[in-house]
Amino acid sequence: MTPAAPAMGTTEVFLIALTIILAVPYLAWRLLRTDYWAPLVVVQIIGGILLGPGVLGAAFPNYYAFVFNPQVIGSLNGIAWWAVMMFVFVAGLELDITDAWANRRETAITAAGALLTPLLTGALAAAFLLRTPGWIGPNGSYPQAVLGIGMACAVTALPILVLLMEKLGIFREPLGQRLLRYASLDDVAIWGVLALILVDWHRVERQGIFLVAFAVASWAVRALFRRLSENDRWYVSLIWLAVVGFAADWSGLHFMVGAFLAGAVLDAQWFTRERLDGFRQFLLLAVMPVFFLSTGLRTKWDVGGLAVFGAAFLFLVASIAGKLVGVRIAGRLLGWARGEASIIGWMLQTKALIMIIFVNVLLDKGIVTNETFTALLLMAVMSTMLTVPMVTPKLKALAKPTLH
Repeated sequence: MTPAAPAMGTTEVFLIALTIILAVPYLAWRLLRTDYWAPLVVVQIIGGILLGPGVLGAAFPNYYAFVFNPQVIGSLNGIAWWAVMMFVFVAGLELDITDAWANRRETAITAAGALLTPLLTGALAAAFLLRTPGWIGPNGSYPQAVLGIGMACAVTALPILVLLMEKLGIFREPLGQRLLRYASLDDVAIWGVLALILVDWHRVERQGIFLVAFAVASWAVRALFRRLSENDRWYVSLIWLAVVGFAADWSGLHFMVGAFLAGAVLDAQWFTRERLDGFRQFLLLAVMPVFFLSTGLRTKWDVGGLAVFGAAFLFLVASIAGKLVGVRIAGRLLGWARGEASIIGWMLQTKALIMIIFVNVLLDKGIVTNETFTALLLMAVMSTMLTVPMVTPKLKALAKPTLH
């Protein structure tokens, strides 16, 4: 009698899951040549959705239950939490408020137009949708959900913006530097609004303690960093990140808010540009795909697939219309050249990553449901995929007069 094959252990199944997470999106990106309309990061996010319970889980429930069992998901979540904390930390670290301040009038007008108008149109869309059941989370109120969805429609993903600007060849150009200023200012606003949404009046004392302690600790850490070598700064910065993330979560905010603050109070010039860029690329290559998969595992279609897709389309229209109108108004006020407002509006429409991180926090805190999260995730993917195809011909048209 042939002995039964031993059951696979958690480690083996985890490595199978990791192989799928890394291989499937890469092969789709490379073989289908999607780079023009969907860079690898976007394909990885789509891959996370397809590998989630709504698609793979529905088609092959036994296979899905075997590979993505609770032990494997727990291990993947641990990697995802730390990966996204480091990524948000770098985003905070790379904020350059000095340049924005030097061009404060133009930056403030444009950043306000790019943020407030889509925030308003997104909030109006949310106010309409949330009158039907199934979209507000168990711990969320109507105003919290409306503001959260409105902000999700207004978000610009600074790291993906940089990636797309490099692809389009405008990152080091004056237009690229302007886009960085606008997106940087909006990045600060995003995390400020998130902190406002997450204010817990039952924990307001803890949040007050956190803010005071963070201010004092930031002063001490900055003084320490001035005395350290760069190698030591990298190591200490990770300790600082873990401590602030814990403290923010303990106070009732979220470890992601803490991660952004931990980076924002440090100076990017304390780290060489090459190592900082290399660290960000390492995160995108090695560990952020796990976050995208863990995000996809949270997508659900319980209110009906058509309803979720309808909500995603509603948010997409609100986001695009609001962003383009707001930036066009700014362009009129500032006297921009013809065509610039459209290019800037579409570039700032890039949402993947930061918006996904933002709505992950809303889902974690029970402010929105999995269905709202799924609709916003689909909106983020679609808006990011539209950026390069929409901007490329506009850049060529803008460059034509300079060729004569």
